[in-house]
Formats: sequence, structure tokens, C-alpha cells
Amino acid sequence: MIREVGPRDGLQNEKQIVPPETRAELVQRLAAAGLKRIEAASFVNPERVPQMAGAEEVVSALERRDGAVYSGLALNERGYDRLRATGLDEVSFAVAATESFSERNAGASVEAALEDAERIVERAKEDGLHASVTVSVAFGCPFEGLVDPQRVLVIGERLAATEADELVLADTIGVGTPTRVKGLVEGFIGLGKPVGGHFHNTRNTGYANAYAALEAGASALDASVGGLGGCPFAPKATGNVATEDLAYLLEGEGVETGVDLEALIGISEWLEELLGRRLEGYLYRAGLFKSQL
Repeated sequence: MIREVGPRDGLQNEKQIVPPETRAELVQRLAAAGLKRIEAASFVNPERVPQMAGAEEVVSALERRDGAVYSGLALNERGYDRLRATGLDEVSFAVAATESFSERNAGASVEAALEDAERIVERAKEDGLHASVTVSVAFGCPFEGLVDPQRVLVIGERLAATEADELVLADTIGVGTPTRVKGLVEGFIGLGKPVGGHFHNTRNTGYANAYAALEAGASALDASVGGLGGCPFAPKATGNVATEDLAYLLEGEGVETGVDLEALIGISEWLEELLGRRLEGYLYRAGLFKSQL
């Protein structure tokens, strides 16, 4: 399963602020392209991330497709209250693996973030929402450097004790390599929860890491159309793996994704015009190989 994060993690790092109605149109185009799981909005403080202002407007403008799961990011209970009121299907929550990143990204210690995660997951289960929890900067932190896998596993053990439906390992600044990814994914699978992967292509290892996570047993991979993305609180962080590029790789390896590659290429072309710049993805520029047409 590919989880599309472009409307949230993709656009949050753009200098240009995309209005809510256009972000809703992006979500709908992605759903029409066959993506069954889409992160539509971020319920964070708009003063900290102005690109994500108007989350409620984004959700209210959606025409939801049957079979698609629409999620939103919440970093505290205030954000969760807002998300729940919109009727979204899934809440995504993030806990950083380091204190420095946790304070800059969420304004809280790792322990406080873990306590928030426990409360939000409990509330989500009571409310009938799917709950996905991501461990960010799981492989490296822009402020503290390389992260000890054992440190990440300790956080994972704490999260696995909740009723979270999924644990996701995020290479937020794109420093991971396949062997390290395999080891940590296997360790998280041993915790007894479905495991996902979220990879950035900052150092051109994102696709190799995504495939390594799949080989190690990950059941979901995050991706962002056109390769949009980055984190406003992580210096030099660049885009996520591009959805169409990842889908091309997976389909070529015999993994059925259910997405329409030509439609995804069209969405990236639309976004390129909308944002006024070349995107980080490759497939939308190169096009499909003739045997696929």
C-alpha cells in the first residue's frame, strides 16, 4: 500500500502557499489516480506552518471516493480535536527519535510526545479512527547526527504497547542506507505491529531504502507526488520519494500498486505549472517506457 503524503508533507515545505480549495483538488486528483490512502491535511498551528492553514476547509471541500482512506496529521490533542470534528478516517501522529528535533518540530520533549501519542491513539480507537504513529528522524537527526537504532527500538516498544494500527519509520532528512533500513524495519516488525516506511531522497538513497523496507517486511510506503516535500524544521531536508517513481519501481518488480501512472504523471505536470518550478520527481519528465503505453 502506498500512502500519498503530497497534500500534507509535500506542500508544507513549499514557499508558495497553496489555497485550501486547490489542496482539496489535489487530494481528489490523487484519489482518482487510484491511491487508496491519502494524507489530506495537517492540523497544526498555522502560525508555525502557514502552508497548512485551513485544514478544515480542505476536508470540507473533498468529494470522498469509496474505498479511499483520508488521513490528517495531529501533533497534540488540540490538533486531534480539530481532526476528529472533520470526520477524517485516520490520524497520523509523529514522535521524534531525538530531543532536539522533538523540541523544534513539536515544541515538546520526546517523553511528552510519547504521552500525547498514547492519549491520541486511545482516543482514536474510542472514536473508531485508524491510528498511525511515525517515528521521525529514525536514522539521523539534523541536530544530533546519527541515531542509535536501539534508541529508536525503545521508542517503538513504547508505541507498540498502545493500540496503534501501524508504526512508521521515517528517514526525515534522507540519511539512511538499505542495510540500516532493513535492520530497523525487522526490529519493528518484531514488536508485533504492521510497519511502514517514510523515505526522503535527499542523498539519492530514498528509493533503495523504500525497496529495502519492503523486502524486510514493511506493508506500507509513504510517497509524495512529484517528489514534493521536506520539513520546515529540518535544515536541508528535501523531497520525499516521488509517488509515480516509486510506483514505477514497484510495478517493474512485480508489486501491484493499483495506481494509474499516466494519471500521476499528469498530476505532477499540473503541480509543476501551479508551483512554477521543476519538481524533484523523474518519471513525470521522462515519461513511461514505450512498452508500458
